[in-house]
Amino acid sequence: MSAESTTTTDRPTYALALTEVRRVERVSPSFVRITFGGADLDEFGTPGDVFDARIKIIFPPSPFAVPPIDRETDDWWGSYLAVPEEERGSMRTYSVRELTVADPTGASGTTGTELVVDFVLHLEPGLTGPASTWASTAQVGQPVFIVGPRRGVPASQHGGAEFAPGSARSVLLAGDETAAPAIARILEDAPRDLRGTAFIEVPTASDILSIDAPSGVEVTWLPRAAGELHGSALIPAVLAHLGDAHTHVEVRDIEGEALLWETPDYSGLGEEIAATDAPADRYFWIAGESGVVTTLRRHLVKDLGIDRAQVAFMGYWRRGVAMRG
Repeated sequence: MSAESTTTTDRPTYALALTEVRRVERVSPSFVRITFGGADLDEFGTPGDVFDARIKIIFPPSPFAVPPIDRETDDWWGSYLAVPEEERGSMRTYSVRELTVADPTGASGTTGTELVVDFVLHLEPGLTGPASTWASTAQVGQPVFIVGPRRGVPASQHGGAEFAPGSARSVLLAGDETAAPAIARILEDAPRDLRGTAFIEVPTASDILSIDAPSGVEVTWLPRAAGELHGSALIPAVLAHLGDAHTHVEVRDIEGEALLWETPDYSGLGEEIAATDAPADRYFWIAGESGVVTTLRRHLVKDLGIDRAQVAFMGYWRRGVAMRG
């Protein structure tokens, strides 16, 4: 997501919204679902066409304060950086779980657009950060700045969404709990005739949540065994599904490496991805802890020979590292 990104008419592709917390719901042991509202959200996204679009949430330095960011400027990023560091709060990236426009008749009891975000609560000592801390104590009425794609701007222009199966006849989606909201939104926005498989690893069986997936997509939830690391259930399930005999593998140690981010037309490592004119039979979307994603990338590309142009590999976070931005 870039503050400089613009449409062909030079209208900023991202909008800055001052929102307020409308509802807080603890939907499982590891997830809290927070609904944001406010008039500024009427500029946000296109309901039904969100997929895995990323947003930025600016968690304030104190519960009912927000940094003095200029809401009228097109340069929200510059305005944010101009705020003294101790006043600007902390910015983190999240996926949209749901974006809805209220019934114009008022029958729903709400007004304007509402944005729903599912937060994973990492509250263990040494592992928690400002986002989890904020989400665990969020209260109705708290103000929060959110930056997201502007309504009516195609994903190909705002650059904040990666799900792009093209003409692929089937998809495979895989991720841990941090990718669960994006996978859910992808499946709920996808054409009803989409076919494929989704694997979602979560901390406990109680974290299995409802997804309105197309009937042709099989969703498999993978609760981790107590004390097991991320990927312990996801990696063997994905490899077994693809026919890879190496289902007992160690997650690659990526300490000191940048987060893996590689899509059919971009490589964060700077590697060249050969263009292909042949339509892919299957499209892969894999996200979550970067070491897990890197491990799956190695097996899919090197062992199974899957064309990199068919896969989006996205490291959302890294074990033991407090992510920023």
